[in-house]
Amino acid sequence: MRFSGWQVLRQGLSGNKGWKPQWRDPAPKSKYDIILIGGGGHGLSTAYYLAKNHGLTNIAVLEKGYLGGGNVGRNTTIVRADYSLPGNSGFYSHSLKLWEGLPAELNYNLMLSQRGVYRLFHSDGQRDHFARAGNAIVNQGDDAVLLDQTALRKRLPYLDYDNARFPIHGALYHARGGTARHDAVAWGYARGADQRGVDLIQNCEVTGIDVENGRVRGVQTTRGAIRAKKVGIVVAGHSSRVAAMAGMRLPIESHLLQAFVTEGLKPVIDSVISFGMGHFYISQSDKGGLVFGGDLDFYASYAQRGNLPRAEQVTQAAMTLMPMIGKARTLRSWGGIMDMSADGSPIIDKTHIDGLFLNAGWCYGGFKAVPGSGWAFAHLIATGSPHQTAEKYMLERFKTGHLIDEEGTGAQHNLH
Repeated sequence: MRFSGWQVLRQGLSGNKGWKPQWRDPAPKSKYDIILIGGGGHGLSTAYYLAKNHGLTNIAVLEKGYLGGGNVGRNTTIVRADYSLPGNSGFYSHSLKLWEGLPAELNYNLMLSQRGVYRLFHSDGQRDHFARAGNAIVNQGDDAVLLDQTALRKRLPYLDYDNARFPIHGALYHARGGTARHDAVAWGYARGADQRGVDLIQNCEVTGIDVENGRVRGVQTTRGAIRAKKVGIVVAGHSSRVAAMAGMRLPIESHLLQAFVTEGLKPVIDSVISFGMGHFYISQSDKGGLVFGGDLDFYASYAQRGNLPRAEQVTQAAMTLMPMIGKARTLRSWGGIMDMSADGSPIIDKTHIDGLFLNAGWCYGGFKAVPGSGWAFAHLIATGSPHQTAEKYMLERFKTGHLIDEEGTGAQHNLH
């Protein structure tokens, strides 16, 4: 069933009894050509592009819980391409282009809203850094405009520009950035993959990876053994745990990242604002809630719940940026498990085991990368060669020292 305004009207007039399931619920087969471990945004997009771009359909996506129940449903939904380093810049530029055509391609309302992203700066040094970054972004074919304080005040008059510690001097503006509906992205890719014959298998936890003579042979699951010629690991914060099943140790730490949403309020923020004093970012959802987050909880954890010290720090940043937010009541919070790489950039690569592929280390950039990641990972699995947008995302860089350190904070996982 294709979605359309006519279909919504028709179903509404008939009591909404004609809607069909979005995807099948098949039992796992004993053998597939390709198994993807992880039914989040990256795993589902990889399955979709394997089928769409490469004509491969004997594929299973294995998810230990329900589709989209991990980080793709636990984030602040920001989409952008304002990266400046070679390696990252071309990849995220490609991913944003895919985002812009995705709702029509998937025939699914992803609620993509290119409302613009402002990255604030507070000093001459930050301004110079953003000016260089903006030039790099424009040179790669994307948009960036450097705004001084006067221009920014006209656009965002409600911010506290004269804070003694973090006065706001201006911002780098990325007009094509914005937000999207996170769970709809997972559902849209799931529906598209299923329509092309991919088996989406929920409640099927992988408990082991079978390797014989240096080659992957399949996986062990809570629903039995499944053979496969190729296996892709795409499980975000659980990458280290799953890779360990194949005897691998990754340059990754898993950290918790909290996010918060307030009660519904009248429209006030029509963009995404990133506060340069730290890792704070805020937008307003279509339901009126202010959605915001900050830094990691700086300890390794697989928990999907946060702690009060980090909640306090995020609230302090919110109050520093716009004191009026203190009148809003926090409705709920949640946590996602971030797979933090040593340089803050992802890994899309083959492993030393023939037929075993890895997609991990997305740090803060996982949601915005969903289309580009699936496209590049599908290309790697199907052809054995990296896609041109992901040529820098090799595991070997952590041995050679050719890191892609976008933030310049060094090889320490929890600083990226």
